Amino acid sequence: MDRVVYDRMAAHDTTHWWYRARRDILSDFLAREAKLPAQARILEIGCGTGHNLPMLASYGEVDAIEIDEAAAAKASERLGKQVGSAPLPELNGVEPASYDMVAVLDVVEHVEDDVAALQAIARALKPGGKILVTVPAHQWMWSAHDVVNHHKRRYSKASLAKALDAAGLRPHKLGYFNSLLFPVAVAARFAGKLMGKDDSDDSPPPKPLNALFQTIFGLERHLVGRVPLTPGLSLIVLATPK
Repeated sequence: MDRVVYDRMAAHDTTHWWYRARRDILSDFLAREAKLPAQARILEIGCGTGHNLPMLASYGEVDAIEIDEAAAAKASERLGKQVGSAPLPELNGVEPASYDMVAVLDVVEHVEDDVAALQAIARALKPGGKILVTVPAHQWMWSAHDVVNHHKRRYSKASLAKALDAAGLRPHKLGYFNSLLFPVAVAARFAGKLMGKDDSDDSPPPKPLNALFQTIFGLERHLVGRVPLTPGLSLIVLATPK
């Protein structure tokens, strides 16, 4: 990712509506669907500034990996121990069969060979382990945001399922989220393109709008994994080895 993306993440990951509501959604999804053992071992790959680590730590003992040095330093402060560096798809130094869950949250789309990355992640799982994956949806939504984030692709439900299958993984509760605000996002994206303002800036909107978006997006915490949502900006899946 461009340096500016990490800088914005560090500046806004505790206040931006997307980060805040998404953490709540992921936490509720894990509580309902993951069925992790007590004191589970959890690894987050591509943890960025570590904004998800406290949430994940409520489900067990967490380790983390981040290849950007500045972001890893911030994440290490939050985690209270050193965050490692092991790029996908190799994951050199990650012990096989050592984690009950691996979280890759908006990470796989950055890797050229996503199937090899998923295979490497699967090797880190204990028997019965799970992989929590989120990715951006809809290739037709491609924009400057994807460029500065160094995305290789956006996914459809079919293309994500195909990658998981090729990696020897079985999907559980594969579906969309960030669906309630999807029409607003699509309208804003196309309006920007028509006006020649395909902007990559993802700074928070004014406080009242930020609070409104957080409330609307946050409503999905009661829905994701329980009912199929209409198309959204993202896809989520809990995957297990076949």
